[in-house]
Amino acid sequence: MAGEISPIAASLNVALGGAVGSLLRYHVGRAVSTLAGQGNTFPWGTLAVNVAGSLAMGALLGWLARGTMAEQSAESAHLLVGVGLLGGFTTFSAFSSELVTLLHRGQMGLAAGYAAASLAAGMAAVIVGLLAAQSVQ
Repeated sequence: MAGEISPIAASLNVALGGAVGSLLRYHVGRAVSTLAGQGNTFPWGTLAVNVAGSLAMGALLGWLARGTMAEQSAESAHLLVGVGLLGGFTTFSAFSSELVTLLHRGQMGLAAGYAAASLAAGMAAVIVGLLAAQSVQ
C-alpha cells in the first residue's frame, strides 16, 4: 500500500520511542520526587509525568492535525512520538487524549463512562493483582 509505513518500520518506531519514553519517565519521576523532598508521600513524580505527557500529546495531536506533513511521515511521527515515546513515558496521555476526543465529539456519557470505568477497573485490577501475588506461597 503506497504511503503507508511498513509493519517492521512501525514496530521499530514504537519500540525506539517506547525505550526513550520509559527512560525519561524514570529520570523525570526520580528528579521530581527528589525535589519534593525525602519523606514526601504524595506521588509528585507520577503527577508531573502524567501532566507533561498529556501536554506533549496535545501538542503532537495539534501539530499532526495541521496536515502539513506527508501522510507516511505523519504516521511515523505518531508512532514514534505518540505511541512509542509518550506511551512509554505515560499511558495517561493516551487516556487523556481519548477522553478529550470523546468530549469533542459530544459523547459526554461515553466519556464519563470511559473515565469512570478506567479508574474503577484499573484500581480493581491492581487490588486483584496485589491479592493474587500475596496469596502465592
